[in-house]
Amino acid sequence: MKKIAVVASVLGALLAFTGCNDKKNYILATGGTSGTYYPFGGAIANIWNTKIANMNVTAQATGASAENLRLISRGDAEFATVQNDVMDYAYRGSDMFAGQKLPNLASIGTLYPEVVQIAASKTSGIKSIADLVGKRVSVGDAGSGVEFNAKQILEGYGITFDDIKKNNLSFKESAEGLQNGTLDACFVTAGVPNAALQELAFTAGLILIPVDGAEADSICKKYSFYTKTTIPAGTYKGTDVDTEALAIKATLAVSESLDEETVYQMTKALFDNLEELGAAHAKGKEVTVKSAVTGISVPFHPGAMRYFKEVGALN
Repeated sequence: MKKIAVVASVLGALLAFTGCNDKKNYILATGGTSGTYYPFGGAIANIWNTKIANMNVTAQATGASAENLRLISRGDAEFATVQNDVMDYAYRGSDMFAGQKLPNLASIGTLYPEVVQIAASKTSGIKSIADLVGKRVSVGDAGSGVEFNAKQILEGYGITFDDIKKNNLSFKESAEGLQNGTLDACFVTAGVPNAALQELAFTAGLILIPVDGAEADSICKKYSFYTKTTIPAGTYKGTDVDTEALAIKATLAVSESLDEETVYQMTKALFDNLEELGAAHAKGKEVTVKSAVTGISVPFHPGAMRYFKEVGALN
């Protein structure tokens, strides 16, 4: 009987211990290990794991936005860092997701801007979007988010791909094309500064083309995932004036099926600890509660909406 009592006591203690350590496991889909999304996602996961009891979030390397949205839709991930324009396409079944609308997607908030940078060579004579007509222009990889950004911005100025000599090249290939004279201009959607454009500015120089005025207003009105931004003077060698531009935003997406309380606690933990996020990753310094509710075209998760209403960021 004594042996039975001891065994029962040990089992009870083990069960109690297990209960106290019954962690909830979640996947945060990010991007490639050499990009920004993966380490930035790791910084977010660390905040959740340290600020919320019994939480275990793993930042998982992936093929970035489009793949991440499919992972959430299938239930293979609960959270993801994505571009808000790609998320809009997936939610509505348009553009690169034409005919394949994805269910189960919701927004927590936007994080930091990824600016649509339009660079031209100094010898091209290009000073405005209108000057791109008839020129050799790289619009990013075929089927990429950059290509859709280029299409939408040109459309705002009454220009189509038929009006330019379109090239589909990577950022590095685009910068090399401007440097060696095989290209006149390129579109690069990325955080500022972009490494390929930095190298181009140091070697051959570049001119940044603004997107501003009535055309910028019209584009933002038609595509609500765009926000206005400014590329500061001096961002690239030789650019001595501010350049108005449009940006899409890195966004924290979430499974719509996740319960409200969990998403509320995770939203609160993240946005109440932005100083820690900024210390962990440089892009964290660009995240604010106020800007997190801008550029949202896919509905907020009720848990995120509850937090932003609570802090006065949403009505």
